[in-house]
Amino acid sequence: MNDTVFSFGKAEDSPGYLLWQVTTLWQREIKKRLDELNVTHSQYVLLASLLWLTGQERPVTQIDLSLHSKIDPMTTSTVLRTLEKKGWVQRAEHPTDTRAKTVVLTPAGIDLVRRAIPVVEQTDLSFFSATDVGELNRHLRKLIG
Repeated sequence: MNDTVFSFGKAEDSPGYLLWQVTTLWQREIKKRLDELNVTHSQYVLLASLLWLTGQERPVTQIDLSLHSKIDPMTTSTVLRTLEKKGWVQRAEHPTDTRAKTVVLTPAGIDLVRRAIPVVEQTDLSFFSATDVGELNRHLRKLIG
């Protein structure tokens, strides 16, 4: 009966199913390592994105972070509120756009993200060591673009 429903002969032939499995396994490893630093994966992604974007000629906004991280704007706002409560970021009114909020890392946020980056990068290197990372990244960028 299933063979008339699915396009693939077996589940392992579905790229979406494989991506789901890889993502789940990878996120489990990242979570395990980030739990040691008391930071969630989405919090880490926004902190790391903020560090990447800091130093531009203009202030970093919540929308900049949302676009850079591919986290939807409402979730970005919610996570940033939590990061602000933890003392890792500060948000303020944008100097020229009253609709926008700027975001900056606090010294505690900088310290945390600088400790977390090597943890995440080492986890990535270990997890993806079974594949050609350069080739994988090329394929992933095609999918994102």
